[in-house]
Amino acid sequence: MPPPSDIVKVAIEWPGANAQLMEIDQKKPLSSIIREVCDGWSLSGSEQFALRYADGPQLYITDDVYNSSQYTTWFLSMLLLLSRQLLDRIQSHGIDARLEALKELAKLSADPTFATEFISMEGIGTLARLVESVCSLLSFGEMLAFTLTAFLELMDHGIVSWDLISLSFIKQIAGYVNQPMVDVSILQRSLAILESMVLNSHSLYHRVAQEITVGQLIGHLQVSNQEIQTYAIALINALFLKAPEDRRQEMASTLAQKHLRSIILNHVIRGNRPIKAEMAHQLYVLQVLTFNLLEERMMTKMDPSDQAQRDIIFELRRIAFDGENDPSGTEKRKAMYTKDYKMLGFTNHVNPAMDFTQTPPGMLALDNMLYLAKLHQDTYIRIVLENSSREDKHECPFGRCAIELTRMLCEILQVGELPNEGCNDYHPMFFTHDRAWEEFFCVCIQLLNKTWKEMRATAEDFNKVMQVVREQITRALAMKPSSLDQLKGKLRGLSYSEILRLRQSERMSQDDFQSPPIIELRERIQPEILELIKQQRLNRLCEGSCFRKLGNRRRQEKFWFCRLSLNHKVLHYGDLDESPQGEVPFELLTDKIPVSDIKSVVTGKDCPHMKEKSALKQNKEVLEQAFSILYDPDENLNFVAPNKYEYCIWTDGLCALLGREMGSDLTRSDLDTLISMEMKLRLLDLENITIPEAPPPVPKEPSTYNFTYNYG
Repeated sequence: MPPPSDIVKVAIEWPGANAQLMEIDQKKPLSSIIREVCDGWSLSGSEQFALRYADGPQLYITDDVYNSSQYTTWFLSMLLLLSRQLLDRIQSHGIDARLEALKELAKLSADPTFATEFISMEGIGTLARLVESVCSLLSFGEMLAFTLTAFLELMDHGIVSWDLISLSFIKQIAGYVNQPMVDVSILQRSLAILESMVLNSHSLYHRVAQEITVGQLIGHLQVSNQEIQTYAIALINALFLKAPEDRRQEMASTLAQKHLRSIILNHVIRGNRPIKAEMAHQLYVLQVLTFNLLEERMMTKMDPSDQAQRDIIFELRRIAFDGENDPSGTEKRKAMYTKDYKMLGFTNHVNPAMDFTQTPPGMLALDNMLYLAKLHQDTYIRIVLENSSREDKHECPFGRCAIELTRMLCEILQVGELPNEGCNDYHPMFFTHDRAWEEFFCVCIQLLNKTWKEMRATAEDFNKVMQVVREQITRALAMKPSSLDQLKGKLRGLSYSEILRLRQSERMSQDDFQSPPIIELRERIQPEILELIKQQRLNRLCEGSCFRKLGNRRRQEKFWFCRLSLNHKVLHYGDLDESPQGEVPFELLTDKIPVSDIKSVVTGKDCPHMKEKSALKQNKEVLEQAFSILYDPDENLNFVAPNKYEYCIWTDGLCALLGREMGSDLTRSDLDTLISMEMKLRLLDLENITIPEAPPPVPKEPSTYNFTYNYG
């Protein structure tokens, strides 16, 4: 008779002891089962083992494993017992006992159930007092690191408020950050704790800001450890994000310092290590916060009665038309400027100040125009005079374009918006210049003027031109240029004609190719393309390939060659003294396998030569390029392809020989490429013709056929 369904056999291991094969009665209480297991090895404290699984991450046996009504009380009591024991061990005088307890606590603290019970026993306060006391036992870096890890994990559950943290604790943590030679693990956790304090408590922000400044964190950006750099930038971002209005300008001037920007550029972005995801996110946050400094000007309307603001417009007119030696200056009457303001491209020719009353972009647009006129005077004058000499209908209105472009750039770079939590979209080029925003505008206004000319646009085409320019800028930014010069190069390659070509190509590959007739055509073409790929694979097998023999000794490499007969019925192979330069004649290949004898083809870990002990030492690349032919009688031929391409060619070809599906990455790539090419060729005559979703209806039969002619 089969055993009862409630009885299961389980193999249980314990380090240093023989494994037990036990029959577990699932109807018994969990505590009884654990006690029986522990008694088998004479282990004490059986109640603690009921709390954890033996495998995988730290998990607790919860309601989905045992009935909550029967075990909740027992389970929580066990958690309380474990928490109390850990607290006692943490406060013990033995260094080894305390260290082991803190190690275990650092792991257990990630579990919210345990954290709730441990915190309820004043566990947070105990850890904080350990840090505050600067006990000699905590002078050991490893012990302090585990203490800070446990503290941060427990606080991150949000069970207790960060506002309960004492000033002495903050000073102690800040001291670790300011200390010149502190252990890396302690520094990481200290930076993370300070960041959490700033982000989670308004009152703690002020306390942390008194202890830590951006200037003190700059030194941590110059280290080679990217984790430390990431935590340091994260703390800088947190301090800036939570800064009140009265301190925002002070923080802004700090972030704008060339020293800080240069350190981030040279030690982080251009460092010798690839940028990890978390670092990319923090750089993106810093970029957003830096651009948000423009929000005030973006949302400030121009006051037409403010003489200082009006003088800026006068300055724009003077630079464009009067030059540096204009004796009359701004004393000309405003009526005499109307023509000049029209040539500058303002919408309101009489009072151009009214053009800057809409927010966004507000005064930010005027700031950009003044920067261009003063710092890139030749470019500014060329753009204005070039457009003033065109026909009226083809003039590119500089003022209107600059205002609309500023608004567009604010939208693209999300000026005034909070950073997105999961976004890593930072742009290295914005860290290469002290006035990156203004220089970016200067590059883009030249692009706009160039695109206007390429489109031969008129005033009615203004919105179309702005749409094309937006697409040019977003496509160029997506290429992640590392400098403003690279951005210029990317934009030169994205001319109006190139944008049209890209649009057409994407439309062909996305919109039109999703209609039912196109999908049906694709399905009809696919078998033909697969047959073409199959023939190519078999032709390559007929040409043959050279493979390296694997062995324990590599002093002298040995090779062998394998190729398929021209009638696709036999595989010929044989050893070679050296790698051949071309095809190897069949006469030199003394061994052969009839294709009809092949049972199957296996790859990777399933290969016989990858199951051997020596093969365990092979690297991942060898494992991914291994395949074997299994044939009668219980024999095999083992391969390790020289590269991924040859691996795909041979596994596809062998599958084709056996009448099986070719499933390699190369086949999928070739199939997509060839189908796309064939589809475009067949649809070439239908360019710019809308393909209907359904075929046209069949017309009704005519009432008579008198229109036919009988040749008989």
